[in-house]
Amino acid sequence: MILKTLFSQLLTRPATNRFPAKYMPRSVLGFLGKVKEGKAQLVPPVPVPPRFRGKIAYSRDKCIGCQLCIRVCPAKVIEFLPEAKKIRMHVARCTFCAQCVDACPVDALSESPDFLLSDTDRSSAALTVE
Repeated sequence: MILKTLFSQLLTRPATNRFPAKYMPRSVLGFLGKVKEGKAQLVPPVPVPPRFRGKIAYSRDKCIGCQLCIRVCPAKVIEFLPEAKKIRMHVARCTFCAQCVDACPVDALSESPDFLLSDTDRSSAALTVE
């Protein structure tokens, strides 16, 4: 019985769609969100609460290159770019603790309401903040 179920699962297509919106069929995109310039933009299903710990937003102009955010980050998400005296964040490793936001003396880092961050490539531009 278990082998029959196993083989039937291996030979059938998945019943679900891959999560990132760019893989969804066009028939579903109209139901879930908006299509802008050929890319899907999902509308969040519920409003996010105040002080929601979403994707970290970085204001490059405000950053003074003090590296305090790098020192307090427990997941080692942030790397310093010495030639520009700015930072790069790898969101795929982030635990969204927001310690970097609290440590930043010039408010160059902030919490954004973005939470639909999945991607099939860990080093994609969507998961890198510069």
